[in-house]
Amino acid sequence: MKKLEDYVRSIPDFPEEGIIFRDVTSVLQDAEGLHLAVDTMQDLVKDLEYDVVAGPESRGFIFGTPIAYNNRKPFVLIRKKGKLPCETVQKEYDLEYGTAIIEMHKDSIKPGQKVLIVDDLIATGGTTEAMIQLVESLGGVVVGVVVLMELAGLKGREKIAGYRLDAAIRYEGK
Repeated sequence: MKKLEDYVRSIPDFPEEGIIFRDVTSVLQDAEGLHLAVDTMQDLVKDLEYDVVAGPESRGFIFGTPIAYNNRKPFVLIRKKGKLPCETVQKEYDLEYGTAIIEMHKDSIKPGQKVLIVDDLIATGGTTEAMIQLVESLGGVVVGVVVLMELAGLKGREKIAGYRLDAAIRYEGK
């Protein structure tokens, strides 16, 4: 039986020399890999009590929706600016070269709701930190973050210190 890591394609020197790109599409394109990924992530947080699952486009949707479905919880979309049709709250955050803005519907989280954030990857932690701040701006309580992969060398865990972070796969390098 293959391990989850066996489904991840590693591409050296992409997007630049010295970087090993961890490709999630190879997990998604294999039925067993996708099944193992969702089951593993879900198992990591089986002890958490949460009311809502939230995830960013697009890969947070892919992993978060089945976890929400399996546990009979609602799923809340976190999207890039301008993609949601109703009133939103937004958070600007830093990227390597510039900034980005993510949004959630203003009515998607109720005050006091316990929220699990699901994504494919944590690297520097900027997007994850912004998602936490968005949820909290609506009165939600982030009880955990679960990701398929953590690039530990980029220290995203440090940026969200104080919050529970579970990763199905942890890569020590960048």
